Amino acid sequence: MVAESQPGHIDQIKQTNAGAVYRLIDQLGPVSRIDLSRLAQLAPASITKIVREMLEAHLVQETEIQEPGSRGRPAVGLMVETEAWHYLSLRISRGEINLALRDLSSKLVVEEQQELPLQSPQPFLERVIQHIDAFFIRHQQKLERLTAIAITLPGIIDTENGIVHRMPFYDDVKEMPLGEALESRTGVPVYIQHDISAWTMAEALFGASRGARDVIQVVIDHNVGAGVITDGRLLHAGSSSLVEIGHTQVDPYGKRCYCGNHGCLETIASVESVLDLTQVRMKQSMSSMLHQQPLTVEWLCQAALLGDLLAKDIISGVGTHVGRILAIMVNLFNPQKILIGSPFNLASDILFPAIGACIHQQSLPAYSKHIAVESTQFLNRGTMTGAALVKDALYNGSLLIRLLQG
Repeated sequence: MVAESQPGHIDQIKQTNAGAVYRLIDQLGPVSRIDLSRLAQLAPASITKIVREMLEAHLVQETEIQEPGSRGRPAVGLMVETEAWHYLSLRISRGEINLALRDLSSKLVVEEQQELPLQSPQPFLERVIQHIDAFFIRHQQKLERLTAIAITLPGIIDTENGIVHRMPFYDDVKEMPLGEALESRTGVPVYIQHDISAWTMAEALFGASRGARDVIQVVIDHNVGAGVITDGRLLHAGSSSLVEIGHTQVDPYGKRCYCGNHGCLETIASVESVLDLTQVRMKQSMSSMLHQQPLTVEWLCQAALLGDLLAKDIISGVGTHVGRILAIMVNLFNPQKILIGSPFNLASDILFPAIGACIHQQSLPAYSKHIAVESTQFLNRGTMTGAALVKDALYNGSLLIRLLQG
C-alpha cells in the first residue's frame, strides 16, 4: 500500500513535478527559472523542459522582471496565463443549483442561480444535465476552452469514482454516477467533492487557514460536517473526504437521519433542527423576545446578542454539542487552527466560547491550550468552493498534464 502512494513511474514523476512548478509560478509569479529551480529543487534542465511545454500550451507566459537594486537588463520571469482557459463550477444545495464559468485564476466570468426543486417526476441526474446544457447554450459566446467541471454538493460521495451514494433533501438520489455521466457528455475531467470538504480546501488555498498545515473546519448549516487538513493535504482526499461528524450519534433516541441512523449530530445542530427546537421551546417561554418576529437564523442570533435567555441557551447548546465532538477531533489531529463556517456565526460571541469551553475542558491541554476558534473567511454560497477543486488538480498535476497534452 505504501508503494502505491509513491510516484511509481516516469509519468507520475512528470505530473508531480509539473504541478509543483505550476504552483510556484501561480503563487509567486513573475518568477525566474533560476528561482524555480531552487524552490522546486529540480535541475535547471528539468525546469527548462517543463516551462517550455507550459509556454507552448499557453499555460504560462514570459514577462520582464527587474531585480530589486539592479540597474542591468531586466530578467525574464514567468507568470500563469489563465484568461482563455475556462471551467464550469457547479454547486448543488437545498432547492437550488449555482452554475458559473471561471478562468484558471478563479476569476468569475458569469454565474447564475437556478431553482432545483426537491421533488420532481424527472430523475435528478437528468435535471442537472439539462441545467448544464442550457447554461452552456446561454453563455456560449463567453466560453473559450472548457478544461474541467467542478461540482460541490452535500451527501455521501465516492469522490474518486464520482458516485453520489445518497443526498439529503433529494430522496431519489441513490448510487448516482454523476462524474461518469458528465465526463462522457463533455469530454473533460469532472471533479466532485462534498461541499464542506471543498470549502475546507478553499479556505486553505485562498482564505482563513492559508499557510496552516493542520486545520479542522466544522460547518454547521443545513448539514453538519467537518473537513480536516493534515500536513497540508485534505484528509482522505482520494475517497470519501468528509469527516462525518454530522452522522455521529449523540442521542440514540433522537430523530431519524437521512443516513438511516437515529439522533445524529446533524439532526440536533443543523439549521432546520435548531429552528424546529426553538419553535418547540418558544411555546414554553412566552416572555422570549423571539415571539416578536418570524423565526429565522438571523433573528435567533440577533435575539441572543440582545440578551434573550432562550436564544442564548439555544445557540450555546449548538456550541456544546459541536464542541464535544471537536474535543475528540483535537485529540486525534492536534490542529493549528479550528475554523467554524455557519450562519450561526452571526452570534459568534456566544457560539465560539461554548465550542471553545468544551475543547479546553475535554481535550488534552498540550493540544488545546493554544487553539482559538475562528470564523471562515468565505461563506458556503455560490461557486467559489469549486475553484479549490480545479486549483488543487492543477497543483497536483492531474489536470495540468491533460492540458499539456491538449
